[in-house]
Amino acid sequence: MIRPILLKGHERPLTQVKFNVDGDILFSVSKDQEASVWYSSNGERIGTLNGHKGTIWSIDVDQNTDYVITASADFTGKLWKAQTGECIYTWNFEAPAKRVEFNPESKKALFVTDEVMGQIGTIKIFPIDHLKDEQASTAELEIKNDKGVSARFTVAAWGYGGTTIVAGHANGEITKWDVKTGACLGRVKAHEMQVTDIQMAQDKTYFITSSKDKSAKLFDVDNLRLLKTYTSDAPLNTACITPVKDFVILGGGQDARDVTTTAAAEGKFEAKIHHKIFQDEIGRVKGHFGPLNYIAVHPQGTAYASGGEDGYIRLHHFPKSYFDFQYDVEKTAKAAKQQELERQKQEEEGADEQAAVSASA
Repeated sequence: MIRPILLKGHERPLTQVKFNVDGDILFSVSKDQEASVWYSSNGERIGTLNGHKGTIWSIDVDQNTDYVITASADFTGKLWKAQTGECIYTWNFEAPAKRVEFNPESKKALFVTDEVMGQIGTIKIFPIDHLKDEQASTAELEIKNDKGVSARFTVAAWGYGGTTIVAGHANGEITKWDVKTGACLGRVKAHEMQVTDIQMAQDKTYFITSSKDKSAKLFDVDNLRLLKTYTSDAPLNTACITPVKDFVILGGGQDARDVTTTAAAEGKFEAKIHHKIFQDEIGRVKGHFGPLNYIAVHPQGTAYASGGEDGYIRLHHFPKSYFDFQYDVEKTAKAAKQQELERQKQEEEGADEQAAVSASA
């Protein structure tokens, strides 16, 4: 049984939650125009980031937890000092900003702007100068969607080394882009409906996507090769890859207008845990009273946080049974590895004894 800590600080639906690198701080944003900062150990709220005038769709924190960056429906992105909550810079866009993410070194940031009001959906890349508050107002690279509004960008994430970006599209495609030239390096039809989330593995060599088509999929960054598929019984808004254990966690649920009864079970508002390799569903975590809009996993794999349409964040610290769970084939492989290690140890001890005998002779 996973006992959650319930975090209540937002008045409207959550849009994203994000752990810092150490995992001791959790950041959250919602449709109430406010970002919140929490201790992940006990759910205590440390503070808020105030300044946006519309829904905050996305948030990220740099490698040292010095800066926080946000993307909002108010046509802006903002850079904040994590320690004080001070907004030190604002980028102005021609359309709502739907996603933001620092590159692996936190020296650049990408924004995804929406395709509305005649504006072309764009991925904008800005340099981040950690030595001063003032930032470059002009993007160093813009990747524009030239396939029409049905193929607009919905999400994006940095690949390993920060040399590429992987993007998800409203028509179910995923694309890969060169950060230096803006060239499209690959395009794959990943889903039948909108890609709702992309989250990288910790080494950023592979990633998971989620979609309204009730599936999540694992892809290789290098060639966008499909590795695994996880099916759900409801539209998915989010998916993440857990470190330590070979699991993935999926979240979503039927929109309120599509649910014919008020029962939470009808909407399927559960986090679903699948085995990453074998793809089977191995567990569900209930609790939210609306769709799960985003799931983030603790960097050390000890917990996960889910942000829901119900305005709550549920912070789940995994029990011992989660870490002990293994398939029979995994138990067999572990036992075989242990036997091999013991055999090697015996051979080394035997060689040492033989060397000692030879030396005394």
